[in-house]
Amino acid sequence: MVEAEIVIQTGEGDMGTFVVHPDGATLVPVVIFLMDAPGKRPLLHDMARRLAGNGYYVMLPNLYYRTTSAFELDFLSKESFEHMVELMSNIGNRAVARDVGALLAQAHLDGAADETTVGCVGYCMSGPFALWAAAEHADVMRAAASFYGVRLHVDADDSPHTRLDSVAGELYISAAEYDDYVPLEMVDRFEAVMQDTDVAGRVERYWGTHHGFAFDDRPAYNRRADNRHWAAMLDLFDRNLRS
Repeated sequence: MVEAEIVIQTGEGDMGTFVVHPDGATLVPVVIFLMDAPGKRPLLHDMARRLAGNGYYVMLPNLYYRTTSAFELDFLSKESFEHMVELMSNIGNRAVARDVGALLAQAHLDGAADETTVGCVGYCMSGPFALWAAAEHADVMRAAASFYGVRLHVDADDSPHTRLDSVAGELYISAAEYDDYVPLEMVDRFEAVMQDTDVAGRVERYWGTHHGFAFDDRPAYNRRADNRHWAAMLDLFDRNLRS
C-alpha cells in the first residue's frame, strides 16, 4: 500500500488529507471518505486503508481545516466535546461539496487515481455531506453511502432530500433503530422522497443498533452491524465503480 499525508490548498485554507491506495495502482477508482464529527483520527485512517485494500484510491480529508489543522475528540472531556460542536457549526453541505471538488482536482494530478469514477461515504455528521456531494458532482459520482447520517430531511434549503433529483449515481442509506440524532420518522420521510424520484438506491434500517454502530471507539459499537456495513459499502462501490 502507498499512503501519504498531503495538504490541498482550497482557496479557503489548507486541507490536510490522508491518501492511501494500492501499490503500483494505475487509474483506480477514487473513494472520498468523509470523517464524522470526532475528527480525522487513527480509526478512520485504518478504515481508509481497508477500503484501499479493496482496490480504491481513498482520500480522507480534515473537514475542519478552515478552523484548525487537526482535531480528535477526547470522548471523556466536556471541553473537547464543546469544541467539536463549535467546529461542526463552521461547515455544511455546500462547503464540503466544494472540498470534494478540490479533492477531485488533486486526484487528477495523480496517475494512480481515476477521478472520473468516484464514490463517497459519510458517517453521522458527514452522511448528508456525501449525499449532497453526489448531487453536486453527479458527472463523476457513481455511488454514495450514508451511515447513520444526520439531517437527511430537514426544513432547510440545503437538506439532502431536496437534491435527490440531481443524483446520477446509486445511493445507500443505513440508519440505526435507536438514534436520537436521526429518528426513524426522518428516515421514513427521506425514503419517501427517494421513492418519488428516479434516483437508484435503497434505505436500510439496522434493527437493534444505536447511533455509531460502525465505529469501535463508540459505546454503541456493534460488530455484526459493522460487518454488515462493510459488506454493503463494498458491494455498492464494487458494482458501480468497476464497470
